[in-house]
Amino acid sequence: MTSHQKINAGRYFEHFKLNEVIQHATPRTISSGDTALYIALTGARNPLHCSAPFAHALGYETSPIDDLLAFHIAFGKTVPDISVNALANLGYADVRFLQPVFVGDTLTTSSTVIGLKQNSNGKSGVVYVRSTCVNQNQQAVLSWVRWVMVHKQDLNAPAPQTVIPELPAFVDPTSLNIPQQFSAQGFEAQATGGRYYWEDYQAGERINHPAGMTINDSDHSLATRLYQNNARLHFDDHMMKTSPFGKRLVYGGIVISACRSLSFEGLENALAILAINGGTHANPCFAGDTIYSFTEVLDCWELTNRPDIGALRLRMVGIKNASPADIAEIKVNGSYHANVVLDLDYTVLMPRKGHQ
Repeated sequence: MTSHQKINAGRYFEHFKLNEVIQHATPRTISSGDTALYIALTGARNPLHCSAPFAHALGYETSPIDDLLAFHIAFGKTVPDISVNALANLGYADVRFLQPVFVGDTLTTSSTVIGLKQNSNGKSGVVYVRSTCVNQNQQAVLSWVRWVMVHKQDLNAPAPQTVIPELPAFVDPTSLNIPQQFSAQGFEAQATGGRYYWEDYQAGERINHPAGMTINDSDHSLATRLYQNNARLHFDDHMMKTSPFGKRLVYGGIVISACRSLSFEGLENALAILAINGGTHANPCFAGDTIYSFTEVLDCWELTNRPDIGALRLRMVGIKNASPADIAEIKVNGSYHANVVLDLDYTVLMPRKGHQ
């Protein structure tokens, strides 16, 4: 006798209730193996995350894990409850990196439903959640808002009242959380290979990063499993053959990490991510696609009482199967260019001249 009552099939759109708090399962203790595998899958080269002496010179006891590794693991906790039945993850806003995460830390995530909107076709809806990740000491290390399009299971379920949350256009520089221990006094540019400091960047500048990265089936599958993200559209090829795409989608976080790694050329001294102001997965990405990236400098912010460091607000654009030089306009007639897969507005910390 088979029982389906014990199976958690995940939430559908009609199961979400405004203002409910969801405590996500599977706490995750970070290991050194996680950090090594992240480098193997992304090629990330930021020495803050792979050189203990370099990190120590900047005020840390040891290397913190990569900011995006922490984000993807924290995000992965939410998938079984929020987006396992999703059509697509639509965007991010107000992502705050509140304090560094280290090997040995244990991450746990919870989410609050802050918005709901049923689509006009009545077959799906958009769910907005604000998620918070804490460490083993119940200290918040990350918080973010995302919105995701989720299937309905019961097409006759009534539509909820539409609530779309108001979100900031960007995290104000006065609200950025600078790691308390961070000091650029011990920064050595030879460790990054970077020649350019905060003062060398100007709003309006565009950097076409030269390298590309082809996303293989094995790479994106392994990376997504590393984050314990169980969304079916990334893994179940049999199911996805009958979808409009006809094949599995690459998890958007893979594209973010690929673009961040590719942007190292030209942003070598961007040592830490302080915030993600907003982001859109503009078009789907599939195994076999080659990712390129370019960066536009949106703003250069001085930080109060921190003459050693500044913040850059950047727009990181991910492109598939075309070089950055081929993409003059991100949008065409109001819609994203077909080769644009990521449009991410984020803020980084960078040393200033004369303070190292």
